Amino acid sequence: MIAIEFPAPDFKLVREGNKELIFDTYRKKYVTLTPEEWVRQNFLNYLVKSLQYPGKLIGIEKEIYLGELRKRCDIVVYNRAMQPWMIVECKEMNVPLSLATVEQIARYHMVLQAVYLVITNGVHTYCCLYQPDQGKWEFLGEIPAYGI
Repeated sequence: MIAIEFPAPDFKLVREGNKELIFDTYRKKYVTLTPEEWVRQNFLNYLVKSLQYPGKLIGIEKEIYLGELRKRCDIVVYNRAMQPWMIVECKEMNVPLSLATVEQIARYHMVLQAVYLVITNGVHTYCCLYQPDQGKWEFLGEIPAYGI
């Protein structure tokens, strides 16, 4: 498991009727603030502010197709050639990360072929590096620095 120290939140929050909205600076719009969205926004802040990932190379809720099924990846980080480099699956804080979570992100990897897979619920975070020459995954002790 990787220990994450999230930066202090500086989110723009508004209330619209009975819904609370948070401004997503990457999608450039207000979205409903769900428990999963809270984790996603904090993890995005961590990637960009703490690890210096380029915000312009991050996609949010990127649509993919698994056969006939349309799915959305929570976060996709691209390399400078605009190829998927990392996929991040976020769950709300009270949802344990399970084999089902790993299977979900592994299915996304079948389509996107990213080098790194990350699952997080804001409390627990795991990162794997795919080694295609060996056909296996290696769990890492930290989120890799962005440098490609």
